[in-house]
Amino acid sequence: MQPREQHLEWCKKRALAYVDQGYLQEALSSMIRDLRKHPKTADHPDIALALGRMAFGDLTTKEQAREFIEGFN
Repeated sequence: MQPREQHLEWCKKRALAYVDQGYLQEALSSMIRDLRKHPKTADHPDIALALGRMAFGDLTTKEQAREFIEGFN
C-alpha cells in the first residue's frame, strides 16, 4: 500500500484532470471516491465539506474547484 501522502497526490491529480476538462462535479466526486480507497484518507474531514459544497453549488468555476482540491492535505 502506498503512503498516505502519495495516495493523496494521486487523488488530486485524477480530480484535477476532470477540472481541466470542465467536469467540476465529477472532479469532486472522483476526489471523494479516491480518498475513500485508502485507510488513512477514508475518513478525511474534507469529504464532508466537499459534499456540502457540492450540494449547495458552491464550487462553480474551475478556479474554485482547483483551489479546493489542491487544499486537501
